Amino acid sequence: MHGNPPSTLLAACGAAALTLSGAAAHAELSAEELAKLAQNPVGNLISVPFQNNTNFNVGPLSGTQNILNIQPVIPISISSEWNIITRTIIPIVSMPAFSPSTERVNGLGDIQFTAFLSPAQPGKWIWGAGAVAQLPTNTDDELGNKNWGLGPSFVVLHLEHGSPWVYGVLVNNIWSLSGSGQGGNYNNGLVQPFLNYNFPQGFYLTSAPIATVNWQADGEKWTVPLGGGIGKIFHLGKLPVNTQLSAYYNVVRPDDAANWQLRVQVQFMFPK
Repeated sequence: MHGNPPSTLLAACGAAALTLSGAAAHAELSAEELAKLAQNPVGNLISVPFQNNTNFNVGPLSGTQNILNIQPVIPISISSEWNIITRTIIPIVSMPAFSPSTERVNGLGDIQFTAFLSPAQPGKWIWGAGAVAQLPTNTDDELGNKNWGLGPSFVVLHLEHGSPWVYGVLVNNIWSLSGSGQGGNYNNGLVQPFLNYNFPQGFYLTSAPIATVNWQADGEKWTVPLGGGIGKIFHLGKLPVNTQLSAYYNVVRPDDAANWQLRVQVQFMFPK
């Protein structure tokens, strides 16, 4: 995949979201309530987030890496007491050259699919527990690993009616199921704490750094970012759209890993 696949996909999926908006059942929620709903990883809400992460000073040539994560979220009601929340992360990756003799590589990375079991009628503390699978869908050796992966995933958060705060943490760990394909064995973890403060009219402050760990790395195993940004709920007709802009600095990182990340997110929401 070459050229500018992130822009093409974003435009196409944005058009699809606008088409679907006429059929979406739109609950009369305030902008602040919609913002809180968007901040709940296991909320009972169909949504399609487009999260673009630009990583600066990657590799020995200090190149720029870009990852567009398309992340459809689909809740499935299995009873009056329980939901299954599915989240698929489809990464479109643009990887910089790592030596003067190589070129930038564009294509699809490894897709991750997570399913959380979560109470349908939670209190102010909300949780979800399930499994995450990694699919070897990478279109180039530089963009992923050709071995399937599986592991646990868990999220817990605090969301209380009348309070402007939404905070919690999401964690997972993925082990490769074999080491026979390109890339070999892997054992990777993720910790994402999140903290949001919501104002009226759907404006909010946010911090959601994604810390990752490669347990099999010989040197520095962790990448730990610090930072935050702002978000705002808009409407395209009756379709709510959650937008977000944030920046993070990696205070702990392996050699040749990015030092800065700029994150831009647009999330199309379909409330019930």
